[in-house]
Amino acid sequence: MEFSERLTALAAKVRQQRGQIETEEATKNAFVMPFISTILGYDVFNPLEVVPEFTADVGVKKGEKIDYAVIHDGVVQILIECKKSKEPLRIEHASQLFRYFAVTKARIAVLTNGEVYEFFTDLDAPNRMDAKPFLVLDLNDIDESLIPELMKLSRDVFDLDSIISAAGELKYIGQIKRTIGSQFKEPEDDWIKFFTTRVYDGPYTQKVREQFTGLVTKATKQFLSDQVNERLKTALSAPNASTSSDAETPAPVTSEEAVEKDLFETGLETTLEELEGYQIVRAIVCSDVSPTRVVKRDAKSYFAVLLDDNNRKPIARLHFNRGQKYLGVFDESKAETRIPVSAVHEIYEHADKLRASVRGYLEAA
Repeated sequence: MEFSERLTALAAKVRQQRGQIETEEATKNAFVMPFISTILGYDVFNPLEVVPEFTADVGVKKGEKIDYAVIHDGVVQILIECKKSKEPLRIEHASQLFRYFAVTKARIAVLTNGEVYEFFTDLDAPNRMDAKPFLVLDLNDIDESLIPELMKLSRDVFDLDSIISAAGELKYIGQIKRTIGSQFKEPEDDWIKFFTTRVYDGPYTQKVREQFTGLVTKATKQFLSDQVNERLKTALSAPNASTSSDAETPAPVTSEEAVEKDLFETGLETTLEELEGYQIVRAIVCSDVSPTRVVKRDAKSYFAVLLDDNNRKPIARLHFNRGQKYLGVFDESKAETRIPVSAVHEIYEHADKLRASVRGYLEAA
């Protein structure tokens, strides 16, 4: 699996199991150790690569332990401190990381609850851990722009110099993005005033502030929605690789009649859940075919995932526009079987069926 696919798979595991994780030790075993092994690529059972309960005496603090030390080329490079899943991370949780950072050669420190990973270095003062992270990875909402930087921390391509050189920019860009995000959710008075005074010529009174608080909140949400819809329209209308007549003249593909106008219905609203399902299907089958050949197409009653944008090569159908969600999979005769699913990540449980469909089309080609 590619790096991004492993990250997506771990994120699905976190969403699926977080309700059953109640302790810090369970968080380490279920989430943090898989992160170290599958994402960073280190052998958690090899003490030459990963040392649990790492000890380094710090001043009067004797025998104090940090959860994991990751070793690369015989040197401690990454320190990891873990907290219980679902517990919000606070800088107060990083007291041991601060102390250990000063007495080891590690330049990267990680504070995590298994769902959110905060990465720190020493940009502000040499050999002293910064108070703010330069990179924040949230497995519940992965920022794909961070994936190339995260890859630099992995065992096979570990590049400390590149990480440190990019950390300053990442730190401030990340903080700015998170600040903007928080203003979209719960706008502060300065944010309200900034926009109000640019469209309203009168004095900025308490009454005006109350009036424009709702207007600014509504406008920002509409702006964000417009941007998402515009990108979806661009993606859905973009020319695809297939130019065969099969794509132009759809034919029935399952035991249930597929009406052509259903697939080309205008005014459709593609949901984020459908897009997440599409990305999961795409990640699964790219073990057998280039992901560029896996195409999404929304329909009136379902969301289709096709090979080569060809209606005769259905990989999956996502029936998510109803109370009970279904994943539609296809056999060798292209007959659809609908499997009930309660959450999008359950698609991973049917990976073999999805890959089998793709392999069948490739063999028939």
